[in-house]
Formats: sequence, C-alpha cells, structure tokens
Amino acid sequence: MLTWNDVINFANNGNPTPREKVVKTDAQWQAMLSDEQYYVTRKKGTERPHSSQSCTLLEPGKYACVCCDNLLFDADEKFDSGTGWPSFTQPATVDAIGYVNDLSHGMQRVEVVCNVCDAHLGHIFPDGPAPSGLRYCVNAAAMKKL
Repeated sequence: MLTWNDVINFANNGNPTPREKVVKTDAQWQAMLSDEQYYVTRKKGTERPHSSQSCTLLEPGKYACVCCDNLLFDADEKFDSGTGWPSFTQPATVDAIGYVNDLSHGMQRVEVVCNVCDAHLGHIFPDGPAPSGLRYCVNAAAMKKL
C-alpha cells in the first residue's frame, strides 16, 4: 500500500519505471481525443467540479487512461470524497501513476499523471480515508471505465 511518504519520495526522486511508454505528437493526441479530454490530459486542464456522474458512481470495474489504455485504478479503491471529482485511495499498480511536484496557481501540490503516456490526471492529497490516507483526485475526462 502506497503512503504519502512514498508519493513525496516519487515526486522528489523519480517515478517507478512503467511497463512501456507511449509517445505521440500533440497533433496525434488532438486528433484522437475529444476537446475536453485533450484539454484535461494534454494541457493540464481541470474539468468543472461535479460535471461527471462518475464522482458518486461506486460500482465494480476498472479505470484506464483515456489516452493509452493504461490501467490506473480499480473501483474497489474508489470513494465519494464530496469534492466533485472521482477519488481513489490507491492506484491499480505501483507503476501505473507518476507523481510531479506542482507549484502552479500559488499552491504546493503533487500532480498525478499516467506513468505510460504522461497524461495529466489530477492531483493527490494526504486527506483520504484510512488506511492509506491518500486521495487521488482525478478528472473523469482523463479516464475510461472498463
């Protein structure tokens, strides 16, 4: 189980090695994604809170990156955080997610990205439920349910 200390260590010292890397040009990403998916995943955008029914949808399943199909999360780790974005306590595998220090918008946060294609997913916070205490706050537009 990943902890906040693990997340900070990855953000500061390098992420787990992914099983593969997917690299495309900006034009290729734009051609394959919807405008919202492109804005969120490739331009580090954020969808409006509560804009997806996925926030409160707590049913079995798996969630993959909308850009490269990398398995990101299992619904068993999903919870309704009340924040307006889908939230998870753990990634599907340790190497599924990459962590990046984010000092934008006058805040100190940790960005979460797909570790295979570097798609922006959202941010992680140390205010989730026990036992991990983690809250992966993820844009619904960055994921597809399998």
